[in-house]
Amino acid sequence: MTLLHARGLTYVYPGGIHALSGLDLRIRAGRRLAILGPNGAGKTTLLLHLNGTLRPSSGEVLLGGETAGYSRAALSAWRRRVGLVLQDADDQLFAASVAEDVSFGPLNLGLDEDEAARRVDEALTALRIADLADRPTHMLSFGQKKRVAIAGAVAMRSELLLLDEPTAGLDHHGTKHLLAVLERLEASGTTLVFTTHDVDLAYAFADDVALFDGGAVLAQGAAAEILADEALLKAARLAVPLVLRIGLKARAAGLLRDGEALPRGKADALDLVERLLGEIRPG
Repeated sequence: MTLLHARGLTYVYPGGIHALSGLDLRIRAGRRLAILGPNGAGKTTLLLHLNGTLRPSSGEVLLGGETAGYSRAALSAWRRRVGLVLQDADDQLFAASVAEDVSFGPLNLGLDEDEAARRVDEALTALRIADLADRPTHMLSFGQKKRVAIAGAVAMRSELLLLDEPTAGLDHHGTKHLLAVLERLEASGTTLVFTTHDVDLAYAFADDVALFDGGAVLAQGAAAEILADEALLKAARLAVPLVLRIGLKARAAGLLRDGEALPRGKADALDLVERLLGEIRPG
């Protein structure tokens, strides 16, 4: 089922700068989608259209098959269904404490304080930051701010969550933890869409990829299929993910068994290399 459909989106910033150029994109329920492109390609501008923050110069966004509107009531309903987490969490955190910040959305929905508090507790627990509830937002680490921003979207119980470069600025441990959090959110019924310029992350974590450059989607489809197309990736100034390249070379050399899946992450690739080394070692 298509949750969100951007159709023919064009957006021109003041000064005549074209950020989106007839863009088409479909987001399907239950499929992790990576919007993949180089820095400066317009990925953030696209996300701001997908939750109604920006209104296109032409084209439309369909939500659940219906054209999304821009009245106050329509935008409120839109943002209840589609949450957005910006790359820099400081752009979203403004309340004095973590709990106050996460409660802003639910209270803005008109929920009573008890229900809002329940949602805050659920969101903080889901993100494993319940111990930070009373912490001033300006005293959080970079990774903690990211999780608080996501908790704010979770408290709204969005069916679709848009994340702009979610792992940017995080170390290996922070990235691993955040991806585990996102997997739990997906298991609870949230569809995930994220922008990135990291082809390895897109290949390891996404089901589908939309290859984006010059304000348009060059191609959209299964991650393994799109990310194996060197010509497409070159057009978007990107390269085939290392793990996928290893798997494709192993398959071409006949080193992968019939029907054996290509490795998706570094651990899979290491397992493949270890297995192949074991097969060629004497004795």
